[in-house]
Amino acid sequence: MTDLIPVRRALLSVSDKAGLAELAVALVKHGVELVSTGGTAKALREAGHNVLDVSDLTGFPEMMDGRVKTLHPTVHGGILAVRDDAAHVASMEEHGIGAIDLVVVNLYPFAATVAKGAARDEIIENIDIGGPAMVRSSAKNHAFVGIVTEPEDYAAVIAEMDANGGATTLSLRKRLAATAFAHTATYDGMIASWFAFADQGKMFPDTLPLTAKLANELRYGENPHQKAALYLPAGPAARGIAQAEQVQGKELSYNNINDADAALELVAEFREADPTCVIVKHANPCGVATAATIAEAYDAALKCDDVSAFGGIIAVNRPLDGPTAEAISGIFTEVVCAPDADADARAVFAKKKNLRLLLTGELPDPARGGLMMKTIAGGWLAQSRDNGRICPPGRLPRVSRDVSIGSELHLVTEREPTEEELADAVFAWTIAKHVKSNAIVYAKGGSTAGIGAGQMNRRDSARIAAVKAREAAESHGWAQPRTVGSAVASDAFFPFADGLLAAVEAGATCVIQPGGSIRDDDVIAAANEAGLAMVFTGMRHFRH
Repeated sequence: MTDLIPVRRALLSVSDKAGLAELAVALVKHGVELVSTGGTAKALREAGHNVLDVSDLTGFPEMMDGRVKTLHPTVHGGILAVRDDAAHVASMEEHGIGAIDLVVVNLYPFAATVAKGAARDEIIENIDIGGPAMVRSSAKNHAFVGIVTEPEDYAAVIAEMDANGGATTLSLRKRLAATAFAHTATYDGMIASWFAFADQGKMFPDTLPLTAKLANELRYGENPHQKAALYLPAGPAARGIAQAEQVQGKELSYNNINDADAALELVAEFREADPTCVIVKHANPCGVATAATIAEAYDAALKCDDVSAFGGIIAVNRPLDGPTAEAISGIFTEVVCAPDADADARAVFAKKKNLRLLLTGELPDPARGGLMMKTIAGGWLAQSRDNGRICPPGRLPRVSRDVSIGSELHLVTEREPTEEELADAVFAWTIAKHVKSNAIVYAKGGSTAGIGAGQMNRRDSARIAAVKAREAAESHGWAQPRTVGSAVASDAFFPFADGLLAAVEAGATCVIQPGGSIRDDDVIAAANEAGLAMVFTGMRHFRH
């Protein structure tokens, strides 16, 4: 392959006209003939450049509302011809086809058209045909043709042409070709996704397009011997940790991002609730609390398990102020996530050079839909997001004895929960959804009292949570653990009464669980004997 290819003719047809004027000036400086279409040609002429219309090149007018303009042998022959192939050159001479050495194309704004809620006909019209064809033709023939699909690459093209007397290098053309094929793959993926999900209403389409753009490579993966990177979705997506603004601190690691995501997903459950603080360690919450202020919520959350909180991730549902930042700075913390932070808070955190402060903006909607993906050996598992909720935190659901499981909370014991017990039960249930199974969460007065996560049986999770609560009481000089008089949530049913009895031993007075075990009657009987109130949700929240 020839390395340097002089650019003598360029075809420009762009939807996004950012940087177009500067690129045109650079091309004209090297004596490049400009060929263009429609709005791009108009913009170039308004900038004072001579432009040859594609229609003048092909001898055919633009027709069918612009659907047909570049789909012509004169265009694609000029792009696809192998310049050192005698037969190709002869065909060009015979049919009056001039070589096109640079193609600058970005495509109709399909994604933007969908995002603005356009009607179906408008969406269909914004499916580009001629553009992708030119991009693919140019990228295939990168040995002789440069293809530019991203305005961010204009500067590299200009620099190369300036350095090489108006020519591009093979190295650049190879890179641009790779970018171009990724560009069309992403574009086609968005179209295929719209047809599958929006137009056809499929949850699991026959083909699932997966395209993502590299945001940055990370220092390493979960462990130092693993490599890792962060990718961003190519199309529309909920705003989350991946889009957060990092105000300060060293580079985020794979584990930082994973744990921060877990913290954000949980605190988002409380986005409409009172000030709430979540502390996460290894993707599990180790303390959650709701209070009158973020500072008070942080203090209560920390006291649930201040041993595990060391080196953890903190997420809050309110902007951070200076006093709260001072409190948070009291222990080593890896990452703090907040919708925003005032100048005083930023100044406090600035003294902690390794602490990462992530500003998330509006918290994501916990009730949103979407697909969750997991790689397995030889394939992928896909499922809908677990967006099941009893009700938003701060509101109390209806409790009845005479309803089917799943429509509302089903009271199964002789004793009804008090309003305070029910509030703690809903709070604990909301958190249990985000705790690794088997999950047990004790809560009292809007704070977690103990959390047991990831055990192979539910009894051990209940015991571990109780042990943590006792340790917290000893550490802070409380007369008794906060599990006494608490509500306890289990992410799945109690298969045996022993798990429930472990909760009784810890002092729980109210239980919330899905129900549905063949031994429900035994568990209910044990709850009645212990004087507990127990409600069934009919909804399980396994988290593996």
